Amino acid sequence: MTTPKPRKIRFAAVGDLLLTAKPGSAGPGRGLEALSDGVLELFASCDIVFANLECTLAGCETVPTEPRVVSTEKQIQSLRNAGINVVTLGNNHTFDCLDEGFHRLSGVLTDLGIPWCGAGLNIAEAFQPAVVKAHGVTLAFLGVVDKSSGPLRFAGESTSGVAPLDTGRVCRIIKDLRYKVDHVIVSPHWGEERFRVPSLEQIKQARAFVDAGASMVLGHHPHVLQGMEIYRGSSIAYSLGNFMANNVYWTDGSYLTWSRFERTGCVLVAEFDLNGIQDVQQIPIFDDGKTVCIEKSGWGYHCLRKVNRFLARGVTPKRYGREEFRIHTIKPILSHLRWSELRRTRPKHIRKAIQLLLQKGKR
Repeated sequence: MTTPKPRKIRFAAVGDLLLTAKPGSAGPGRGLEALSDGVLELFASCDIVFANLECTLAGCETVPTEPRVVSTEKQIQSLRNAGINVVTLGNNHTFDCLDEGFHRLSGVLTDLGIPWCGAGLNIAEAFQPAVVKAHGVTLAFLGVVDKSSGPLRFAGESTSGVAPLDTGRVCRIIKDLRYKVDHVIVSPHWGEERFRVPSLEQIKQARAFVDAGASMVLGHHPHVLQGMEIYRGSSIAYSLGNFMANNVYWTDGSYLTWSRFERTGCVLVAEFDLNGIQDVQQIPIFDDGKTVCIEKSGWGYHCLRKVNRFLARGVTPKRYGREEFRIHTIKPILSHLRWSELRRTRPKHIRKAIQLLLQKGKR
């Protein structure tokens, strides 16, 4: 009698998928046809590929704040050919075009057969997990959003919105799901943009999810890589960074630009069986604005090693404060040292920079 093969699945997760289109443009923006053969082959080798779909579809009304991340149906349809087969809509741009945009987006995903989580027309739907089964192993995905990321609204009993990152409530849901599925994966939209380290509160929340029974925590929102750790046999990636870093537009035609580090993301690849995670790999990817490819120059692994080292050393209030100073003070000053910015610099800008430095020095 032959011994049955152990039930096992190969899983991949990516970070922020920014499928944007230029306002007023007749054609769609860049979609996942931009993936290199290497990335497509990697996804094809996996049973489940998960992403944070950080966009919406156009509607008659929009939120007053900018930038907005608005996509087209053609770009959303490109997910299917790319092999991405489950997404979270739990982020701060899902309702950029209010309920109409969300209706259209969720409808296209449903038509494509792509399960989604993290948002809904009410709180029950927003917390409804996306459940996917492969080779006899069942995974449930939960998308949740922290208030600090700036969502339009959280879902209520009879109102639309995203699922709130309420640690106690999420932990109760995880515990309940563990009786029904083999693995629970939590995907929180959290943290400070461009910070290379998570906050002490994020670390506490992620470990609480694992203590409640989550097999994996996959973070996003900072748009840069943050470290990964193994806690009690579960993988916690605090931010997978940008996967597709399309331009993010304002209505006046200007757009957000991405640095080399911000264009570097991670594909997290793991193998699951019924009992747990058997193997986890971090594969660096790079988006040069035209093609998303596996990063092979050594730069990507350098970035991954760096953020993993930051996390392994331990995040203290002092270290987190240094990162806050780097992002909120040093980087803005350095950005104004570019010639294009220096030409517009006035004495008041220099005075303001000096005041900021003095204020930080007193803390």
